[in-house]
Amino acid sequence: MTDQTIQTEELVRVEGLTKVFGRHHKRAAELFRAGKTREEVYKATQCSIGVHNVSFTIRRGELFVVMGLSGSGKSTLIRTINRLIEPSDGKIFIDGTEVTALNKKQLRELRRRRIGMVFQQFALYPHLTVLDNAAYALKIAGVPREARRARAREVLALVGLADYAEHFPDQLSGGMRQRVGIARALAADPEIIIMDEALSALDPLIRREMQNEIRALQKKLGKTVIFITHDLDEAIRLADRVLIMKDGEIAQLGTMEEILSRPANAYVEKFVNAADKTKVITAGSIMKPVYDYLRLGDGPQTMLHKIRESGLSSLFATNDQGVIYGLVWARKVREHMNEPNVTAQSMMDTNIKTVNRSAPLKEVVMQMGESTAPIAVVDDERRFLGVITSGALLASLASYNGTTGEIK
Repeated sequence: MTDQTIQTEELVRVEGLTKVFGRHHKRAAELFRAGKTREEVYKATQCSIGVHNVSFTIRRGELFVVMGLSGSGKSTLIRTINRLIEPSDGKIFIDGTEVTALNKKQLRELRRRRIGMVFQQFALYPHLTVLDNAAYALKIAGVPREARRARAREVLALVGLADYAEHFPDQLSGGMRQRVGIARALAADPEIIIMDEALSALDPLIRREMQNEIRALQKKLGKTVIFITHDLDEAIRLADRVLIMKDGEIAQLGTMEEILSRPANAYVEKFVNAADKTKVITAGSIMKPVYDYLRLGDGPQTMLHKIRESGLSSLFATNDQGVIYGLVWARKVREHMNEPNVTAQSMMDTNIKTVNRSAPLKEVVMQMGESTAPIAVVDDERRFLGVITSGALLASLASYNGTTGEIK
């Protein structure tokens, strides 16, 4: 799944979604629109506002995190997408299909074929083997026994449980049981997987491992994952974008970097205040983009001219495709410029430090260490994108310690 695809293809669209629990939901919605608090609305109508007038989109292939404190409306919001909870008002579309207009038969088909769910408490059948648990949704869909078991074996292999197919749930650890839940959600090959606090019952070490596995699986399979959590660190590790809920409404929607650097209001700022921004700010956001670099075949005069014009004491050397090979220091070129066959390739130091553009600032800090040599920022093909110097890194770290959290 390419970045461009994620940016342009809309899979889920929610328009003006409202959910009010109680008999007098229309009156409750009117009072809430008029500025009454949830407590005031409940006192007047005995109705609870779950979600009010929420609109957003989710892109195809995106790992979209919905987070908020208990009672913020996050679970209510997500369970309206497949109408496990019926909306009071508004519209929901999946790939152009209006979910809110489907009859019961059409809705069952949507849930069966296009949306998978993974729950907090695993929800496995203790009397069924791991294989039959993974195949259960396909059994309900009427898939023949051998076909569904073959598919179940495929998805168990994907989540690393191929050797546990004949075990029972009580023979597995918590993390392994959650893998079975993920396999079951994947078995029908749905476009969307909803994970409702799916990792919150796990201990911290297993939870971290599962976060890595979910992200790797999502990238490998190109699935759209909607992930509900109240844990900010979990959102930081997983999310392409994050929607933060407060009192049934959207407090902010954006990337974690946008939210941490530019909180939309005091609530969001307080919510994310404890976050370690070095886990979120990326190398790509603080690098100096490439304006000058050396070619492997450049001679001494060309190298010195380019380095002098850059205002730096060294430049990285690349091949014709932009793939980085090493770093050339001006002082070394001057020392050897009268020797025969001097080129950037013969002068470069290949013991260089590189980071991917998506690497968090924390990784950049670790790479920099006590060295004053610049760090090269590269893409997935190791093409040279930019430079981070020790001065730029220190300036960035200092700016994150300010009151706004913005890059200065």
